[in-house]
Amino acid sequence: MAAPPPPAGITLTADGAYAARLTAAPGPPGERSWYPERWTLDGPEPYAVPLPLDQPEEPDSEVAPLADGRVLIRRRVADRQMFSLLYPTGPGTGELLLGTVEHPEMTLLPPSPDGRCVYALAAGERGSSLWLVAGGPRGPEEVARVAGHCSGGTWLDREGRMLALDRREPGGGPVKAVAVDLGRWGEVTPLLQIAPESDDRLLLADADSGLLLIRSDAPGHDRLGWGVLGSCLPVRFPECLRLPEAVATPFAVQPGQMLMPESCAVALRIDGARGSWVGVWRPTGRRLHQFAAPLGWLSGAGCWSREGVLRLPYANAATSCGVAMLEAPEDVEPSCVTGRTEDGDDGTEPSAALAAPVVCKPVPLGQAPLHGAVRPD
Repeated sequence: MAAPPPPAGITLTADGAYAARLTAAPGPPGERSWYPERWTLDGPEPYAVPLPLDQPEEPDSEVAPLADGRVLIRRRVADRQMFSLLYPTGPGTGELLLGTVEHPEMTLLPPSPDGRCVYALAAGERGSSLWLVAGGPRGPEEVARVAGHCSGGTWLDREGRMLALDRREPGGGPVKAVAVDLGRWGEVTPLLQIAPESDDRLLLADADSGLLLIRSDAPGHDRLGWGVLGSCLPVRFPECLRLPEAVATPFAVQPGQMLMPESCAVALRIDGARGSWVGVWRPTGRRLHQFAAPLGWLSGAGCWSREGVLRLPYANAATSCGVAMLEAPEDVEPSCVTGRTEDGDDGTEPSAALAAPVVCKPVPLGQAPLHGAVRPD
């Protein structure tokens, strides 16, 4: 029997202070012993704390960090889901059992912005249920039921009350993002309705600015677009995010840009034939900057500082726990460089060329820039 695939990536808290992942000591494929690992990222240097127990974890387990440094783990045992909190206790690992849910498949959602709650989604074809599995008063409890098959999961506010899910109605049809109000017993309202028959998924949202990153086939095929929460303006699909031989997926938005969605720097994972690398884009800039990822980047993971510095976690043979720092580049108006107008003759934005990415060199946190550099005009 083939070995299951290794766990993917790493999960960060909403503020980027902690992260958690499953990892393993080197060993033959299929014989590696998996265990949770917590990363501390808000100090002068990042460091990792292993959280192994007496028995190794299954590679399909999921982990999520909390703001107090504990790590939630979801384990599947037969047709049940078991939830526990792990924490370091001197030389060992402490475990607080939270409870079980009788469901064959569940997926952890991104940690709540409040830092103490974690939710899990149990998706069915005709109905999906949302469970509070950490941070509640009495173990895992069901907090909402949504008709149809749900996926995704994006927080829309800083309080952890409004959650966006991508839903397909019980009778079939297109996928549409909806908002679930956890403060009103899971009340569901439409969020994205770009075209009647289009699949409209929400990939990322920023609570400060209201910026939304969307994937939709409303233009005729899947495109990456952006809009603003609560705005009457239509969703826009920039040509610079349309890569002919690669796929771009946003994973982090610069916080603190109050009511300035066009100025937010957005980090994207770009996947192509030669691997994965990093893209940086702003709605107002109309240009996709591309950078080689640090060796061992935990692809699709990272967070922005308010000053526009992107932090990318990585682990390789030389560094078991590292963070590369990338300062968001300034956008230069095309007219300043070429003398040409910003838009083409047909009013569309310039297309993106799939150029070789610039090397993103890992910088130790002690030497990393903490603020955006001031450049002359």
